[in-house]
Amino acid sequence: MSAAFPPVPLVIPCVDIQSGRAVRLFEGDPERETVYFESPLDAARHWASLGAGLLHLVDLDAATGRGENRPVIAQIVQELGVPVEVGGGIRDRESAEVLLAAGVQRVVIGTAAVKTPELVSDLLAAHGPERVVVSLDARGLEVATHGWVAGSGVQVGDLTPRLHAAGLQTLIFTDVTRDGTLRGLNRDLMREVRTLWPGELIVGGGVADETDVRLLAEEGIEGAIVGRAIYEGTLAYPVRL
Repeated sequence: MSAAFPPVPLVIPCVDIQSGRAVRLFEGDPERETVYFESPLDAARHWASLGAGLLHLVDLDAATGRGENRPVIAQIVQELGVPVEVGGGIRDRESAEVLLAAGVQRVVIGTAAVKTPELVSDLLAAHGPERVVVSLDARGLEVATHGWVAGSGVQVGDLTPRLHAAGLQTLIFTDVTRDGTLRGLNRDLMREVRTLWPGELIVGGGVADETDVRLLAEEGIEGAIVGRAIYEGTLAYPVRL
């Protein structure tokens, strides 16, 4: 009898949008960017052409209060026909509703999940768990907010029971200290977060190569959001283990 292997975790290409370009930041610092595509639409087209079944878009300008990139996000949604989730600066129901009405598959709530948790409950009640995701970006297990520039004093384990009770199905966890660094996932931290969240877990922060994808499978983590590794080719996309 052949050995049973766990399914290959989902690798979700990330398109971070800052000042109208597709970039990646080092450790979340908006001043330490690498531009990969002058057009986020071209970046999204690239990953869609390689078979991406889901794209993760982050409006970095909205996250840091420097502006927003809704027109290009709407263009990506309308042109590609690939499911898209969008995060960055979604801190009230109106901004979430605008994106959902534009055809975004699901909105990603970050800072507001800490500051105004009732927003998550309201959106889940209105649209269901298929349209709403929460992203907890953290240094260690302390959640970072407002585009990762502020520590919240709130621990991931303080939030996960409430989020699960509210009906959330999918949680994104990002290790801010490794995001964009190609240093590899922090296995101990990923394992700890896995114990804290009973639903679908998508992680990010430092994915470098196939070793990290195998780590996800070994720890029972459903997927990862990946940027720099697939842009620079240290992880071949689409991923086949």
